Amino acid sequence: MRCDSRWTLTIFDRASFQGSRIVARQTSPESEPIFDFILALHKSSGGDWKTLQAKAGISDEDLDHFLQYAAQFLGNNGNYKSFGDSKFIPRCPESAFAALAATSPEAQKFYQATSGAIFSADNPSLLHLGYPEQGHMTTYYPDSPDITKVEIDAVSAWMEKKGLLPENTRLAKKKDGVFEIWIASAKPTIPSEGGDIGKETTFEVEDGVLAGKTITLVYGDYSKELAAVTASIRKAAENADNENQKKMHDAYAKSFEEGSLLAFKDSQRFWIRDKGPMVESNVGFIETYRDPAGIRAEWEGFAAVVNLDRTRAFGALVEAAPSLIPHLPWDKEFEKDSFLSPDFTSLEVLTFAGSGIPAGINIPNYDDIRQTEGFKNVSLGNVLSAKAPDEKIPFIAEKDLDVYKRYRDGAFEVQVGLHELTGHGCGKLLQETSPGKFNFDKENPPISPLTGKPVTTWYKPGQTWSSVFGSWSGSYEECRAELVAMYLSCEFPVLKIFGFGDGSVDINGEAGDVLYASYLSMARAGLTALEMWDPKSSKWGQAHSQARFSILKCFLEAGDDFCKLDYNGDDLKDLKISLDRSKILTAGRKAVGDYLQKLHIYKSTADVETGTKFYADMTHVDPEFWGKKVRDEVLRNKQPRKVFVQANTYVDEATGKVTLKHYDATLEGMIQSWAERDV
Repeated sequence: MRCDSRWTLTIFDRASFQGSRIVARQTSPESEPIFDFILALHKSSGGDWKTLQAKAGISDEDLDHFLQYAAQFLGNNGNYKSFGDSKFIPRCPESAFAALAATSPEAQKFYQATSGAIFSADNPSLLHLGYPEQGHMTTYYPDSPDITKVEIDAVSAWMEKKGLLPENTRLAKKKDGVFEIWIASAKPTIPSEGGDIGKETTFEVEDGVLAGKTITLVYGDYSKELAAVTASIRKAAENADNENQKKMHDAYAKSFEEGSLLAFKDSQRFWIRDKGPMVESNVGFIETYRDPAGIRAEWEGFAAVVNLDRTRAFGALVEAAPSLIPHLPWDKEFEKDSFLSPDFTSLEVLTFAGSGIPAGINIPNYDDIRQTEGFKNVSLGNVLSAKAPDEKIPFIAEKDLDVYKRYRDGAFEVQVGLHELTGHGCGKLLQETSPGKFNFDKENPPISPLTGKPVTTWYKPGQTWSSVFGSWSGSYEECRAELVAMYLSCEFPVLKIFGFGDGSVDINGEAGDVLYASYLSMARAGLTALEMWDPKSSKWGQAHSQARFSILKCFLEAGDDFCKLDYNGDDLKDLKISLDRSKILTAGRKAVGDYLQKLHIYKSTADVETGTKFYADMTHVDPEFWGKKVRDEVLRNKQPRKVFVQANTYVDEATGKVTLKHYDATLEGMIQSWAERDV
């Protein structure tokens, strides 16, 4: 890799992690002081945890439990699971934390700032992220315990009408009834030339449930962090390889400095146009899964290098996509006029800063860009292949274990490729793009394959997929993309692209092994997903898990004995998935196609009422069988979730030399990596 590419990689490594405190602040009020508490203990002890243990007078077990908690906290960038949105609490007694805090005045200060929230579990509702009026935890609506969902939706509707995008905002309801929209920006004041909707910052709402109320725009949320990010991005602009990269970096800098999401959208346009870079990166407020309203986004950033060998397979998949998409179960009226071939690269991730690390990404999330300008897909290869030693595999029958173990990685790579490229990349939103202008024939609307009648709903001017489907949009879209992948993985030429088979249908050959492993993996993921369902609130805590559970139900309801659950006794002991390999291409694929068609048509036509009711039914957890019996067995077989120890990079400003520092894959190594990150 060229030296300047290494320098760019280092800059985006730094910029990504400089936003880490934003993620903590977006999780819970206590997350940032917990972060500082952990790092203060590392600093005061010099990383010598045994000496600190002796000074604090705690047991070996208590120290181990503290280190486990610290590593999990840093891996999730907060004290709520990134995959599950539920609070985790240390196994050791509170007195052990207090004793550790007492060893250092600085640590004591941060520990006291947590106000006892590390261990508090007396209010079950606060153990989950969600709406304030339901008693759940959220900091997207700071210091606003009495703000209602109706008010949140009303402000969202006002923002949509004004053209103010929500991803980099938080919303606060003040005691005088004023609603403040906090905009993330390095500068604490509105830009002199105005923000995304002009120079005004105070507005009186004219209609709706907030009529007569005042909405104020407040700039400077996360200002310290975004000032550091902006400074790093400006260095990247000086080192850009081409004009697209320079314009991308300039747009990033404007967005983070001034709070402009229009500038951020421009950065994504230039990012799409930057084809085939050796260093790939993206930063910003991206995914909206953790906002209960599903529109405000969490900070994330990554820096990675391209794996050229694996990228060739994904490139072949991109070339094949225009011939694959017509196989999907809807007519061309519900598909983009032309497939916008994206970059699709396999990356070796150096840095992924956020609350968790995905296996693949398809961005930008702005549908107006995706529909007309394109998108990029990336597969995070070294995340896909990461495995814990001696990993157990419950719920797979003994007869299937060999095939599952040999082909699950290959099956997962195919699934991720199809999910990101054709899943998130396919489909047309029927829109009134501006008053009186439509992207379909309004006088002769498309015929819905579900009703056999012309469609009667579509997106109105200013509406987006996420604004219409709200908190349902994240999980619903993940489910649609997973189903596209399951449906198209039955096309054997796709399996050939990834090196399995010769492209001919052979369910009993190696390509069939991969397909079988893929369907088994999805069924197993649907089972283990129940860990993320909370029986107290009857609430799903993770979008992908909710989606995969519904796909398992789809398999089980396919008929013809395609998929069953085998178990002994009423307690479901030795629960195993029984899936008939010979029926994947018949009963299995038909069930997947029928489910997919409904989700897609409801999304395409903005039929939020029918679509969300249908998806709610598919993701409903029967409390007695699924929520009690099956979930208990899932929890009994629960496997630890991986956290990733990431390297740090350092650059000598005088010589330009870049140094990469790795850390031991241990609890202590995890904490040390964050301490030396110095963010």
